[in-house]
Amino acid sequence: MNTMHMHRKPVGGFTLIELMIVVAIVAILLAIAVPSYLDYITRGKLTEAQNNLAAYRVSMEQYYQDNRNYGGAACGAPVPAGSTLQYFTITCAPAGGGSTAQAYLATATGDAGTSVSGFTFTVDNNNIQKTTTEPAGWGTGTINCWVMRKGGSCQ
Repeated sequence: MNTMHMHRKPVGGFTLIELMIVVAIVAILLAIAVPSYLDYITRGKLTEAQNNLAAYRVSMEQYYQDNRNYGGAACGAPVPAGSTLQYFTITCAPAGGGSTAQAYLATATGDAGTSVSGFTFTVDNNNIQKTTTEPAGWGTGTINCWVMRKGGSCQ
């Protein structure tokens, strides 16, 4: 009998079960991490609308201080200088009075094809901030603040 074959050295490496356990753990971590990361990225993009609406409101108030109406600003004071909008479009509608309007509503709408599509934020001359539409999971209906987190949270 040949004794060389009886004392084999164990071969290093992983068993199939060990490999499957590692793959399952990685899959579970990814299932948690990827959606959280995507929400984090979306929250970062929401600040573009909120910051630009706030700056837009300041421009409108400056116009009002000089002219005692919002109408001649073409409801715009355009988007404030230095602003770059990648994910939102800002529009404005004067409320009554045409060129002598005493109120306005500025709206930031998420651009189609982006992760912020479906979000609509507004601010008016009284600084009433609202989220009027949002994707599923971010809130329901009109929220009386600018939503920042899923579930309708504004903080």
